[in-house]
Amino acid sequence: MRTLGIAFNLLTILPLPASKAWQAGDSGRAAGWYSFVGLCLGGIVAALVSLLGLYFSQTVTAAISLAAWIALTGGLHLDGLADCFDGMFHASNPERRLQIMRDPHVGSFGAIGLVLVLLVKFSALASLPHTRAVGAILLAASLARWCVTLAGTQPLARPDGMGADFAMGLKKSSLFLGALMPAALGIWLGIAGGLAIAFGLLVIFVILYLARKNLGGVTGDVFGMIVEIVEVGTLLMVGLRW
Repeated sequence: MRTLGIAFNLLTILPLPASKAWQAGDSGRAAGWYSFVGLCLGGIVAALVSLLGLYFSQTVTAAISLAAWIALTGGLHLDGLADCFDGMFHASNPERRLQIMRDPHVGSFGAIGLVLVLLVKFSALASLPHTRAVGAILLAASLARWCVTLAGTQPLARPDGMGADFAMGLKKSSLFLGALMPAALGIWLGIAGGLAIAFGLLVIFVILYLARKNLGGVTGDVFGMIVEIVEVGTLLMVGLRW
C-alpha cells in the first residue's frame, strides 16, 4: 500500500499517506498504480461533470470541470507540456533543448502550446455527449497515466531527474498490471473506446519518436506532455459523432 500512497502523492494533490520516506526509484515502483490513480482522478471529475450538468450549461460545466481537473493534479503535467513545447521544438541541438526545458520560465512556444491544448481539451469536454461523458473522462485519465509507464521503458535523455528516477524503479509487471484498467474501460465503451486507445498509442509513438530524435530520449517533462496529449486525444475520440 506504500506504493499506492506514493502514486497518489506524485500524480495528484490528494493527501494519501506513504508509510516511509521517499527512496530513489519510488516513482517507478509505484507505476502499477498509475492507471488506478487516473481512474480515481477521472471519477472525481466525472462526478463533478454529472453534478454540474444538472444546473449549468455544457460550456460552464466543462470550464469548471477542467479547472478542477488541473487543480487535482497540481498542474504537474501542464508544466511538463509547456517545457516540452519550449525545448523539444527549438531549432538547436539536444543539449541546448534540454537546457531550455530546465528553465523555469515559460517561453512563447510553451505558452502557445499550453493555450492550444487547454482550448482543445475544454472544447472536447464541452462537446461530449451525455451518454459518453463519464466513460470518456475515466478512460482519458486512466489511459494517459498508463502511457507514462510505457514511456518509462524508453532511453533516457539525461541520467538524472524525474525520468531517471522513474526508470530506476520501473518493473515490466507494472506495465501489464496497469494496462488492465484502461483495457476494461475501452471494452466498456465499445468501438469508441477502442478508437481512443488506438489513438492514444499513436500519440505516444509520435511523442516518443520526437523525444528520441530531438532530445536523445525521454524526461519527466515528456511524461507530462504524454499525459496531456493522450487525455485530449481520448476525449476527442470518444466524443466523435457517428
